[in-house]
Amino acid sequence: MKIGELIQLLDETIANIKIAIIANQNRAFESPHTSYEFTQRALELQEDLDDLMKAREYLSKFDPEDEAENHFSKEELREFLKMLELLRNTDAHVY
Repeated sequence: MKIGELIQLLDETIANIKIAIIANQNRAFESPHTSYEFTQRALELQEDLDDLMKAREYLSKFDPEDEAENHFSKEELREFLKMLELLRNTDAHVY
């Protein structure tokens, strides 16, 4: 997998997390009984987003045409891709 492809997957995940944050922030105003949970979830997602942005910044230092396997072990890459898949496939409206 090329670094550019990895960045593209990361960008899709970042976009999904941003949507989820907005959805949770909006739902916090629906009811005083659930506002804390949605606010807390939005804060947790913001922490995830911050981590993803740091990862994107780090990856952007590499040539997009480089193979990711040249910079990361197969296990690191597999775990990172698994995490991205989980975050990317999360439906923001479920929150």
